[in-house]
Amino acid sequence: MQRGNGNPDRTGVADADQRLVLAMGRSGMVRAEFFFPPPLAAMISVSPPAPLAAPAPPATGGPVLPRDCTFAESDWRALLPFWYPVAFSHEVADAPFAARLLDERIVLYRTSNGGVSAARDLCLHRGAPLSMGTVEGDVLRCKYHGFCYDSTGKCTLIPAHPGAAIPPKLHLKTYPVREAYGLVWCTLGDGSAPFPRFEAWDDPDYLQVLPDAVDIRAAAGRQMEGFLDVSHFAFVHTGTFGESTNPVVPSYPVTPTENGFVADYVSTVSNYPTHLKHLNPPGFEWRRLFEVFLPFTARLTVFFPNDGQLHILNAVCPISARRSRVFVPICRNFDKDAPLQATLDFNHQVFEEDKEVVEQQYPEDLPIDLHDEVHIRADRSSIVYRQQLGALGLGRGYTT
Repeated sequence: MQRGNGNPDRTGVADADQRLVLAMGRSGMVRAEFFFPPPLAAMISVSPPAPLAAPAPPATGGPVLPRDCTFAESDWRALLPFWYPVAFSHEVADAPFAARLLDERIVLYRTSNGGVSAARDLCLHRGAPLSMGTVEGDVLRCKYHGFCYDSTGKCTLIPAHPGAAIPPKLHLKTYPVREAYGLVWCTLGDGSAPFPRFEAWDDPDYLQVLPDAVDIRAAAGRQMEGFLDVSHFAFVHTGTFGESTNPVVPSYPVTPTENGFVADYVSTVSNYPTHLKHLNPPGFEWRRLFEVFLPFTARLTVFFPNDGQLHILNAVCPISARRSRVFVPICRNFDKDAPLQATLDFNHQVFEEDKEVVEQQYPEDLPIDLHDEVHIRADRSSIVYRQQLGALGLGRGYTT
């Protein structure tokens, strides 16, 4: 590729024969496409990014950014429409529960029919957090002056003036909410965005496990990319399942989908814990199927011997630009009678190993511009992930 000055342009991809072609789209966004001349084309299988079914961006004058928002405005608006987990279902019980999503303070509470409602965590009278209040039937009552709001956000009672007309302005901002996979999900948009799929959670042939959430002082995109990465097993996860003597990453295909992409990775790296590696059948090839639901949810299916399957949902709540809460529902169709504590401990250790590295990555925000970091052939998932985040409208430096 030649620039205007006549000098050849080298990208950050660590293969001399690999070229990155940049094109300016009609929207003004730079589109990056990788071309792999032979023999690299036979070694790397990355399908061109498909058009994504991203919700339309909000019009000018749409939702107001939260106070002290840590995201660039364009990034915040690009992320706003999607569904994110904000709490465990069991956390939303008799009392209001305070959550935070994209820097927005949210109060969750259960009504008399068992459903969950979500609203901005702010009483419109004197600014007290409604999560400090109480739930009385279908009503959320503010702790400060007792103002009551129903599940639509409408104020139904001002205790100091029970017979007075209630100003229409006393109406909370509410958000779409749904429960799935043992989690409460919320969106700051209109709820029309695609919802992540995790069918095994409702399959009676599977055991469902819900580990504790993992709180990470890192950007959601960095955590997600680490979950999708397959070349760090031999270095980061040697205390759990990684094999220091098996660092080679075979070629694997990445196929864009309507709402993300699928990466189908097959290797000889066993998923058994280190002390159980002897159970690995000789020559067995381990398949790990990653399915990404943009922007911050991915499902991993690990195929075990004897038709065993382990499903892991990596669902990230972007609390702020550099604080994330990771929920990890797990399902498996084997060892269903085995004690759960060993599974919980193993899962915790794997995510702690990742957390140690992800929290120290710099720059803290995931670089969307593919020139900013060096890429190798094993990074094909990462490359497509960054391209697709850019297609959603995230900035070249993503919140920097």
